[in-house]
Amino acid sequence: MNKVNQSKVEVEHEKSPKGSFEIVRRHISVALGGKRDVGVWGGGHPFDVELAVIPKGKKGYPYHAHAAQTEYYIFVSGSGIFIDGVGQKHAVSEGDHVIVHPGEAHQVVNISDQDLRYYVIADNHRSDVSTYPKTGKRFIKLEARCVRVEDAEYYLGEE
Repeated sequence: MNKVNQSKVEVEHEKSPKGSFEIVRRHISVALGGKRDVGVWGGGHPFDVELAVIPKGKKGYPYHAHAAQTEYYIFVSGSGIFIDGVGQKHAVSEGDHVIVHPGEAHQVVNISDQDLRYYVIADNHRSDVSTYPKTGKRFIKLEARCVRVEDAEYYLGEE
């Protein structure tokens, strides 16, 4: 058995260059001996658990969808907006639970004057690719690369 108190888990603070996005995270499952973004296939846990905090007026991350990963959100304090796969905005606050299935785009935005705090539990699918509908980028999880994709003929460069 592994045990950790979340107050002892290292804090990771991310900010975008222009400041629209900001998130503070504690990777609970990593502190319990897991490996980040690596499921049992890579020696990690079958899911990741993180405690996330989005400061007032910030977006946690860009609007995106996972090809294979499911995410489960548990909101514990503050209030904000959860943008779903069709761009509809839903108010979220303490006690709300949201599940996002593969292919469903989503984003969390803090529109309040206090921190928005939540847990996110994600399964670890080894072949997950995130798509960013607004910019056309893809994030390839296994390679940890963010790329733009262009169409090509199937056999181009193969013969």
